[in-house]
Amino acid sequence: MGALLALASAVCYGIVDFAGGLLSRHIHHAAVTFLGQLGGLLLACAAALLLPADAVHTADLLWGALSGVGSGVAMRFLNRGLSRGAMSVVVPVSAVTGVALSVLCGVLVLGDRPGAVAWLGIAVTVPALWFVSGGRGGAGQGTADGLLASAGVAVQYLALGQADPASGLWPVAAGRVAAVLVLLPDAARHARRLRLPPGRCVQALLIGAGAALGLVLYLLAAQRQLLAVAVVLASLYPALPVILGLALLHERISRRQALGLLGAGVATVLLTLG
Repeated sequence: MGALLALASAVCYGIVDFAGGLLSRHIHHAAVTFLGQLGGLLLACAAALLLPADAVHTADLLWGALSGVGSGVAMRFLNRGLSRGAMSVVVPVSAVTGVALSVLCGVLVLGDRPGAVAWLGIAVTVPALWFVSGGRGGAGQGTADGLLASAGVAVQYLALGQADPASGLWPVAAGRVAAVLVLLPDAARHARRLRLPPGRCVQALLIGAGAALGLVLYLLAAQRQLLAVAVVLASLYPALPVILGLALLHERISRRQALGLLGAGVATVLLTLG
């Protein structure tokens, strides 16, 4: 069940990244990011109220808040990179580095002990993510955005994984509050950019709500699965934007991306079995 929840989280993030990347090319990335976090806050609060919590402690909310800081940082730099058309650089750098940091911390700091099959799945995932995203290196602002986003991704996953399951979804709600506060100064600097047509506002809010849903699914997965494995499965999301690009934007897939998709499928099976 934990593996399925983590994969569902990956699906949510894949859709969100695809939609957010497209929207960031039509309106300023600061508007997409800030309004998205507001949408995520609304969904997280509604979900937390619907799902009973046995006991919510201050420490759980603080872990959630730290996770939200990571979310805010990740989305800010990811959307900035995508707005500049650097998806083939930002996505692989953020995804691969975020997975590596999360798994490394999970094993060295949190004491996770994946089995041999799961380790093999983790090893396959890193090159698979790279190939799915285009297999490109690159320097410049895209790489910097990707590295900064990956640090936020690692903080988001690791911190949220420390919340007590008894706290329900309130850590996610606390994280959305923290993310909004972290992004508020940047939003204030681009206040004019936030004056959008109602349709664009709704799109940004829905994208943020989708990201929050992905985080909720990840939290539920982390409570049922080793953190290192949950992180890797949830981080298979780069495969989905490629598929959506093929189906909806009529993009062509390279041999590297085809190999990456195959590797992502193999990694999914190994991690599920492990």
